Amino acid sequence: MTIKNVQQQVDNWIKTYGVRYFSELTNMAVLTEEVGELARIIARKYGDQSFKESDKVYDLADEMADVLWVLICLANQTGVDLEEAFARNLEKKTRRDGERHKKNSKL
Repeated sequence: MTIKNVQQQVDNWIKTYGVRYFSELTNMAVLTEEVGELARIIARKYGDQSFKESDKVYDLADEMADVLWVLICLANQTGVDLEEAFARNLEKKTRRDGERHKKNSKL
């Protein structure tokens, strides 16, 4: 499965079941909300906070998928090819940070 394919699957789902995309501003707010839900699980599972009873229904993988879903919606709405953007971003990081982390004594 390619990123391009995933973007198309999301678009097909929206057109079949979702009626239309939420506005970009709404989706940005939803993305923030979903990242917050993911952060909540991470803080409780790997951090110092303890789970509340209401937290126990959250699923880490599902929350990550929710973040990815909304990000893909935003990419589709704004005409961003995430596969192409990711390849460029990886190349940029490699040029910029190719040796930096290897030389970091903290790592």
